[in-house]
Amino acid sequence: MDRAAEAAITPFRAHVPDDALGDLRDRLRRTRWPEAEPVSDWSQGIPRGYLQDLCRYWAEDYDWRATEARLNAVPQFRTRIDGLDVHYLHRRSPHPSALPVVLTHGWPGSVLEFLDLLDPLTDPTAHGGAEEDAFDVVVPSLPGYGFSGRPTTTGWGVDRIAGAWARLMERLGYRRYGAAGSDWGTSVSSALGRLDPDHVAGIHLVPPLAGPDPDDPSPPTAAERTALGDLERRARQESAYSEVHRTKPQTIGYALVDSPAALCAWIVEKMWSWTDHNGDLHSVLTRDRVLDDVSLYWFTQTGASSARLYAESIDLVSRWISGADAEQVTVPTGASIFGAEVPRPSRRWVERRYPDLRYWAEHARGGHFAAWEAPDALVEDLRRFFRPLR
Repeated sequence: MDRAAEAAITPFRAHVPDDALGDLRDRLRRTRWPEAEPVSDWSQGIPRGYLQDLCRYWAEDYDWRATEARLNAVPQFRTRIDGLDVHYLHRRSPHPSALPVVLTHGWPGSVLEFLDLLDPLTDPTAHGGAEEDAFDVVVPSLPGYGFSGRPTTTGWGVDRIAGAWARLMERLGYRRYGAAGSDWGTSVSSALGRLDPDHVAGIHLVPPLAGPDPDDPSPPTAAERTALGDLERRARQESAYSEVHRTKPQTIGYALVDSPAALCAWIVEKMWSWTDHNGDLHSVLTRDRVLDDVSLYWFTQTGASSARLYAESIDLVSRWISGADAEQVTVPTGASIFGAEVPRPSRRWVERRYPDLRYWAEHARGGHFAAWEAPDALVEDLRRFFRPLR
């Protein structure tokens, strides 16, 4: 491929063929279910009755075309970077002074997480903000996720992705920009700040990944002890998916690409575990919103390819979370900590890794999917953090 073709930007619209919709419904109706769990809660995984009800709704009532229309209401493009097609949303602000920002999702999220943020970020005067708070927003799909290409070789870890994002922002004509994200997006944004500090105005992380200094003899605070206890329980009770992704993504991929019920169970169990709810996931994320995300993974056949990012980078991320590795990122940094999130690093842990910490916000409400669970709080945090960096 010549250089001009490599740099080409092509408009994109999502469209799932009708026969793929019919195939999904047929597969759901033919699911071979295991026996019901012998416990009365989620301790052994997603309950059969819950999953059957959700899959029945997916097969009979869910409307992917409505979601497709919401997605296609946003300008979308694909461009080839480092040999891989990168899909991204690009909503420009009507305000000429807007600061560009690249938002990065994680697993089991997608670009769909950020749809509700686009209007208040790009047009703040219509959503309770000032013109000075305007952003141009770029939302790429991670390699192996959504409508981006699926890597066929190893090596697509967080640093390589960050390098691709830097090239994307340069290709779009942005010489100075911010970066923000959650889940994998915190690691990609951190790598972007480290690799491209001359162009990155600042990074906002939900949350930053940092742990206690192993050489610090002082005892943890009460809040730090609670955070460490929650992290230990999460590792003991909720980490099976991560270990499978890290060690055998190809093996789990067969189920995730072939069985919609398996994919739904694999993703929705994490949504249940990681959101801030009182026993009712759909009070936080409606059935349609949950199935929007699951459907995107299903129709793009990215159950296996998305899992491979763990094989590439989760060991490094785990060292950041534990504090064993405190590789510094020196660009201006903002942090949002939501009450039901795990991990919840303390400020002193974060300052060891991010010495130019400019903004810190703690929120009682919200969990892992902040852009879905607490979009107003996240928008305000992004405005406040980036305001003095413009």
